[in-house]
Amino acid sequence: MSYEPDSPVVPDGLAIRRRRRRRGWSRRGLVAAIAAAAERETGVAETISLNLLQGIEEKGEVIPYAKLCRVAAGLDCDPVDLVRSPGR
Repeated sequence: MSYEPDSPVVPDGLAIRRRRRRRGWSRRGLVAAIAAAAERETGVAETISLNLLQGIEEKGEVIPYAKLCRVAAGLDCDPVDLVRSPGR
């Protein structure tokens, strides 16, 4: 499945939390990893807010696919792996 950068997606908050915890990171640690990944890719340390990360993990807050790609870069995984499957 392909997505446009502005396409709204429902992230799998539990998958994101599991991957973050597997690395031993706090939410703040993941936000820092997202910034580091963005800086490596673009030269600009863009990230997401702690409040947005909390909303994603706890409520499956709908976000643009481009933001999900940032989270995936911080977790070093494919963004499609972080999209909630239908029925979950």
